[in-house]
Amino acid sequence: MLIFPAIDIKNGACVRLYRGEMSTAEQVAPSALEAARRFQEEGASWVHMVDLDGAVEGARKNTDIFLSVARESSLKVEVGGGIRSMADIAFYLENGISRVILGSAALRDASLVRQAVAEYGERIAVGIDARDGMVAAGGWVETSTVSDVELAKRMEEAGVQCLICTDIARDGMLSGPSLGQLARIQQAVSCDIVASGGITDLGDITALRDRGLYGVICGRSIYKGTLSLRAAIEAAAR
Repeated sequence: MLIFPAIDIKNGACVRLYRGEMSTAEQVAPSALEAARRFQEEGASWVHMVDLDGAVEGARKNTDIFLSVARESSLKVEVGGGIRSMADIAFYLENGISRVILGSAALRDASLVRQAVAEYGERIAVGIDARDGMVAAGGWVETSTVSDVELAKRMEEAGVQCLICTDIARDGMLSGPSLGQLARIQQAVSCDIVASGGITDLGDITALRDRGLYGVICGRSIYKGTLSLRAAIEAAAR
């Protein structure tokens, strides 16, 4: 199982949110590059990055930060937020980003997903961010009438190999992962599943590993010290 330390960017700063609420943004590192280099030193191979401004505004906003982390660290970088077109996808994947995450675009434009997967294959992932089982979009401001399981099935049909699943109610809360949501999606599709939201400690890592997940995204737990990134990576590899 892979461990993805997380870096969210808002107004150029490295922040964490509580339950996706933009008003709760708290700076957690002096810079994204400094955080990425620390993750690299602790053994990470990937970093999960989100353009919070882009997610809300529907356009790429903090691109220089993501490209600099890809360029100036050895980490593979996956980026989500504000990616709405093939041009956006190509911009990132042709400039050093290893994987692009489609969120709102996947909900609203399945043809874009199919086109992206046909062009870039496993370098395309889809983020399924749910509130009470229903998919949210637009920086989590809007809640749709599509369930997380329904979207997962649609994305599998479109050829997506990797789904990043977040329970918004747990995101940033250090309250443990949403095992129910993850189990529902695991039972519905054969895609690689990455758990996101609520990860607190090493017990969560081993529980998710034992459920056969592809990966886990860890944010606040690393910054607050309730989880050692190095220990998480070692446990995930067992």
